[in-house]
Amino acid sequence: MLKLEMLIKDWTWPVAATVMSAFMLAAAHAFERFGHLPPCPLCLRQREVYWALIAMTLTGLTIWKIWPKQRFLVALNVLIGLVFGVGAVVAAYHAGVEWQIFPPPAGCAAAAMIDPFAVKDLNQSFHVADCTAAPFYILGLSMAGWNGVMSLVLSATSFFAAAATVRR
Repeated sequence: MLKLEMLIKDWTWPVAATVMSAFMLAAAHAFERFGHLPPCPLCLRQREVYWALIAMTLTGLTIWKIWPKQRFLVALNVLIGLVFGVGAVVAAYHAGVEWQIFPPPAGCAAAAMIDPFAVKDLNQSFHVADCTAAPFYILGLSMAGWNGVMSLVLSATSFFAAAATVRR
């Protein structure tokens, strides 16, 4: 336990959280590009959490470099934990929509839409995936479910990092 605490002290956890967020985004884009799995609106909403976390953490690390106070780093780790917590809630809602526990939001039905940014043809359409249909399940969880699990683990690690930074 002491080794883990040493690994997440100081600036190492915010950097690791940024790297994990970038990895999650890269995995989502790989499923889209190479797996031919177009994202639904709720999938895109889950990605927004990671983009926000990367921007917030890089800004926080820049400020911390200028103003290296322990309290600031504790606050940054808590904020990272809260953002990952929001990601877990969004992912849980998406998984609940897939399991028909929650109603899907407006605009989540599969459809072909006109892409206004298409270069070749102004009437070129693109596919919007259905939020209620998971493309596959691994050990009973969809990609949204696994994203929720990952976000919960990262959120808990962030709060642990905040506590470890307070104790140093």
